Amino acid sequence: MAEKLSNLLDVLSDFLSHRKGLLPIIGIALVIANMILNLITTQGWLAESDLLLHLGVIVAILGFMLSAAL
Repeated sequence: MAEKLSNLLDVLSDFLSHRKGLLPIIGIALVIANMILNLITTQGWLAESDLLLHLGVIVAILGFMLSAAL
């Protein structure tokens, strides 16, 4: 189990080291998708909870932190 996790992290690290801007772009896209969703509808748990906004900010911050580390 630990070996599989280690291999997964190695592959993920190698993938992201060549695409440093991928996670921030995904995060920005999630924030924009949340804005569009809130413009279209204000009902439903997805729009009310701002889930895409929170996920987008977290993914973008992690992307910036990982790009500096890799």
